[in-house]
Amino acid sequence: MLSDEGEIARVARESYAWLAPHDPASAVRRATVERGRTRALLIGGTLLFLMLFLFIPLAAVFTEALRNGVGAYVQAIVQPEARSAIALTLLTAAVAVPLNLVFGIAASWLITRFEFRGKNLLSAMIDLPLAVSPVIAGMIYVLLFGEQGWFGGWLAAHHIKVVFAVPGIILATTFVTCPFIARELIPVMEAAGREEEEAALTLGANGWQMFFRITLPNVKWGLLYGLVICNARAMGEFGAVSVVSGHIRGLTNTMPLYVEILYNSYDFAASFAIASLLTLLALLTLAAKSLLARRARRASEASPVHQSVKPAA
Repeated sequence: MLSDEGEIARVARESYAWLAPHDPASAVRRATVERGRTRALLIGGTLLFLMLFLFIPLAAVFTEALRNGVGAYVQAIVQPEARSAIALTLLTAAVAVPLNLVFGIAASWLITRFEFRGKNLLSAMIDLPLAVSPVIAGMIYVLLFGEQGWFGGWLAAHHIKVVFAVPGIILATTFVTCPFIARELIPVMEAAGREEEEAALTLGANGWQMFFRITLPNVKWGLLYGLVICNARAMGEFGAVSVVSGHIRGLTNTMPLYVEILYNSYDFAASFAIASLLTLLALLTLAAKSLLARRARRASEASPVHQSVKPAA
């Protein structure tokens, strides 16, 4: 039996020496760098998946859109119903995204800066639109604001139309997209901490000065990233909008709904033409997302905090 503590420690070090690498940096490199064959297999599998489920379908959309030539493509886009669908889609995004911006900032500020009863419940409720089917969300608004709904009689008496009109489309889109900005901001605000804000208050800044000069600059990249994702989701929403829109041609059809109408009418060239516009908007959103991520990474690397924790060369 070992009675000496030094002898016990020596035996332990010898028994588990294989767990303690002599060069931590080389151990990290070995753990994070795969062998050539494994790396090639992973890259090849990823590219194959992207080719089958992303690149080929995207190429098919543009191929079908231009099958009858550029003239037919342009003609399909400039049709009055197409222009109405495009305008309604942009209008919906232009209203829903700012509403979600205000909600996202307020909710993330409340959750990360205050302690109160029901905080976990509020955080869970923010994720509710991600768990509820968009079709169910549309049905909820029909139940509330339809002619036979809870508030339908009052709305009809005051000549206010929500369902099967633009307000219903905006409400449904806002509901579906409300978690995106908040969920981007909450972890960013938590990581930023409260030290700079408390220092600003100590130095005499009021709440608004602290918010605009300290809080927003610290979370601006997360905020812009959330705006991009929210905007993309708003323009591509189909399920909830399909329920509350009524599919009135030239009035309540957004671009996704108009694509479905054209396709069901066997006007394939026009449907793919409108679908290609949505695809272009998605690609622009992806480019904006990548640009924001790159700038955020550069800003993080250039920050004094990041430089202060860099290991010495």
